[in-house]
Amino acid sequence: MADFDLVIRGGTVADGTGTGTREADIAIKDGKIAAVGATSGKGTEEIAAKGLLVTPGFVDIHTHYDGQATWDSHLQPSSWHGVTTAVMGNCGVGFAPVKVEDRQRLIELMEGVEDIPGAALDEGLNWSWESFGQYLDALEARPRDMDLGAQLPHGALRVFVMGERAANLEEATPDEVAQMRVLTADAMRDGAIGFSTSRTLNHRTVKGDPTPSLRASEAELLGIAMGMKDAGSGVIEFISDFNTPNPESEFEMIDRLLTASGRPFSVSLAQAHRRPDGWRRLLGLVEGLAAKGHSAKAQVAPRPIGVLQGLQASRTPFSMCPSYKAIAQKSVAERLSIMRDPSFRAKLLEESQAPLRSDMAARLTDYDRMFPLGDPPNYEPAEESSLGAQARREGRDPREVVYDYMIEGEGKNFIFAPFANFAAYNLDCCSEMMQSPHTLIGLGDGGAHVGLISDGSFPTSLLAHWGRDRKQGRLDVSWLVKRHTLDNAAAVGLNDRGRIATGYKADLNVIDFDKLRVEAPVMKWDLPAGGKRLLQKATGYRATVVSGAVTYRDGEATGALPGRLVRGAKTAS
Repeated sequence: MADFDLVIRGGTVADGTGTGTREADIAIKDGKIAAVGATSGKGTEEIAAKGLLVTPGFVDIHTHYDGQATWDSHLQPSSWHGVTTAVMGNCGVGFAPVKVEDRQRLIELMEGVEDIPGAALDEGLNWSWESFGQYLDALEARPRDMDLGAQLPHGALRVFVMGERAANLEEATPDEVAQMRVLTADAMRDGAIGFSTSRTLNHRTVKGDPTPSLRASEAELLGIAMGMKDAGSGVIEFISDFNTPNPESEFEMIDRLLTASGRPFSVSLAQAHRRPDGWRRLLGLVEGLAAKGHSAKAQVAPRPIGVLQGLQASRTPFSMCPSYKAIAQKSVAERLSIMRDPSFRAKLLEESQAPLRSDMAARLTDYDRMFPLGDPPNYEPAEESSLGAQARREGRDPREVVYDYMIEGEGKNFIFAPFANFAAYNLDCCSEMMQSPHTLIGLGDGGAHVGLISDGSFPTSLLAHWGRDRKQGRLDVSWLVKRHTLDNAAAVGLNDRGRIATGYKADLNVIDFDKLRVEAPVMKWDLPAGGKRLLQKATGYRATVVSGAVTYRDGEATGALPGRLVRGAKTAS
């Protein structure tokens, strides 16, 4: 009879603590790590890991699987990238609590903020819940390929309590704040990982209306924070423009919330190209909270945040042109045929000369920040590789170069247009952010922006680019592993995972580090109602293990579904 359920033999172990690597066996029994070191006992199953990197499973604290998790047991693309625990309900959007009359409103909010097709949500969500606790029960009923935790989203909570007044950005009454406090406490006791809110104008419904939480008062936020204090659990997460009236005043408010509630806090942080040093000001304010004794972190990304444009994507550089709008709902093949017509090409290029009418239009037509994505994708492209630079070298209008690139490759080409973290045409800002002790690796948005952004592959980029491929400024692999395992797990109170040590949850990756890479994204029409989504796989993951069961081998699902809903904070045993 075997001594263990699984033994991983002779791997190069980066245990999540950042203290370097060592060769060791890892023995697993009953879903937990039973021994680390030379192990003579046999496993019912064994993995030969000599020469392979063995890490804890990655903990992704910023995803949007709120809809997909209700109908899909495979949380791809994240599970292709070594993620074994994901936290959703970020950015103040989600689907619980909810009243019947508000279901469509929450779908429109999710579609607008996170670019998840409303038709897919309409068909995929069964709405077998009203309260947040009932939503968790519905999630718990489905086995998955990874563990999943959920946060209470402010948008849903506010609409549940205030109805139309929430959507109109009216101020909550004291009675409504009191109700939110009770509901928040209930959600935390039922197992919410935390609470998230959005205070940014970038977050709008599909109809263009602001997110309901945009102007929530300090009294309302305090009531919610005190609900978390009442329950004694949960992390407070903000995304904000920090302009009410300035970052310092908003952080003073956050300081008051944290002082009153005693809860941990995180906030999204990226480099805005218009203010390339502004992120340092915000990080300094996070550091100020930490200096006052608060548990405060900024969530940062390991590569540029950018959109993918093309005929398969939700946007192209010509999306605002009348002629393109007239064909936008046609299939890729139909549009490709039309766009190959010289007369249509001439007409569309002429229309594209019209003055820009919005910041979004400007962002989608910044030709010097538009790059052929390539295969394998290059997320730190040289400035001279932009399509704008190519146009100058060829003495052509950049619109022509972009147009021709889009219709090459049977319309499957993607243009990578970074809008954050790439102001200087390099990732030095990401390096600086990641190395701060006051940051966490996040913002990958797995499950969201399915027609425009493909950042669920962040975990693979973090290891491959920063640990091996970057020409200058490479970072220690064991430290990078710690950043996406133990650090993230601890930040959301999941202290039973993120480390390879006896008694910890047996969530692991076995990686051929030399072959680790991100594959090019592809568009699939496999969401409910035939909705499309970007999917992006990786090579180099020899095995991913969740609770001691192998869920993926060489990038292919094994059929094992050991993943479960995580309710609240956890400790190792």
